[in-house]
Amino acid sequence: MQIAAVEVVPMDLALRLPYQTAYHPEPIESITAVFLRVETTQGREAWGCAAFDPAITGETRDTVVGACQSCAERARDLNPLNTEFALDELSKLTEDAPSALCAFDLAFHDLLGLAADMPLYRLFGGYRRRIQTSITISIADVDATVALARQRAAQGFRILKIKGGLNPELDVRRVRAISSALPQFTLRLDADQGYTVQQALDVARALEGKLEMLEQPTSADDLDALRQVTKESPVPILADESVSQPPSALRVAHLRAADGMSIKLSVCGGLHCAREIDTIARVAQMNTMVSCVNQPALLTAAGLSFALSSRNVEYGDLDGHFDVIGDPTLPGFRVEEGWLIATDVPGLGCTVDL
Repeated sequence: MQIAAVEVVPMDLALRLPYQTAYHPEPIESITAVFLRVETTQGREAWGCAAFDPAITGETRDTVVGACQSCAERARDLNPLNTEFALDELSKLTEDAPSALCAFDLAFHDLLGLAADMPLYRLFGGYRRRIQTSITISIADVDATVALARQRAAQGFRILKIKGGLNPELDVRRVRAISSALPQFTLRLDADQGYTVQQALDVARALEGKLEMLEQPTSADDLDALRQVTKESPVPILADESVSQPPSALRVAHLRAADGMSIKLSVCGGLHCAREIDTIARVAQMNTMVSCVNQPALLTAAGLSFALSSRNVEYGDLDGHFDVIGDPTLPGFRVEEGWLIATDVPGLGCTVDL
C-alpha cells in the first residue's frame, strides 16, 4: 500500500466548560487539534488526529503542525501497513511533538483495520466491547464542585475524577462533599503532582474508603517520593505524568513506584507505544488506565480501541471529547450511561466531516 496524499488541517475548538487543574493557573477555554486525512493509491481514506496539552508535553501549535507537515512528506515514501518501520521512521521527525507521531500512528492503524476489514479493538485482541469512563470535575470551591458533580450525574456518568493538587485540605472537603451528595458513585482524585509525600498520605488516609484511586500525587520526576506514598497509602496510587514513554514506564515498574499506570495516547505517541507501556505494566503485574487530554472524538475512539483490546486495562478515563464544541469527528462508538461501547465498523470506526 502506498500513500498518495496527506492533508494536514489544524483547528481551534472551544470547550463547553472551562477546565482548570493544578498546572493550569488560568482556566482552559479552547484546544488546538490537528487532523490528518490520508489517501492511498488504492483509494482508501484514513484519519488521524493530534491534540496536546502544552503543560504536559511542552508542545505548541507551530511545533505540532510543523512536525505533521514534515511527517506528511516522509510518509509518501512509506508503506503504512509496515507499521513498525513506518512509525520508527516518523519518530525521528517528532521527538519534540509526540502528539504529531500519535496522529500518524492513528491514521496508519486506521488503514490497517480497513485493510483487514476489522475494527481495531478486535484486531488488537478484542477482550471486551465496552468500558465505563470517568468524567472529570475541574478545580473549584466545594459548592461549585458538588454542582458540577450533580450536573455530570444527570448526564449519566457514575465515575467522577476530581482534579486537585492546589490545596490538600480543600481537596479532602470537596471529595467528602461529593461522596455525601452522591454516595453510590465511584470517585477518583487526581492531584496532578501537587502534594508532598506527607500531604499525599494525609489525603489518602482522610479519604480511605471514599476513593477508588489517587492519581499522581507527587512530582513526576521524583519516583522515590511516589514510591513512598504508594508503599504507605491505604488508597491505590496511579502514576500518570511519571509515565510518558516505555523507558519511564519501565522505571516505575522496576521501583514499584505505583500500583498502576495511566496511559495517554497523545503523550506517548499513539497506539503502538501505548501497547508497549501496557505490556510493561502487565509483566510487572500493574494495571493500567487509558486516559486522555481534551481532544476530538477521533482520539477517544483510538483510546477506546486500545482499552477494549487489553485485559490489563482496568480503568477508563476517556472523557476528553465530551465538552469539545465543533468537533468534526463522526464517531462510530456509542455512549450509554457513562459506558463507551464499540461497534464493528472497521479501523477506528470514525469519519471526519472536513
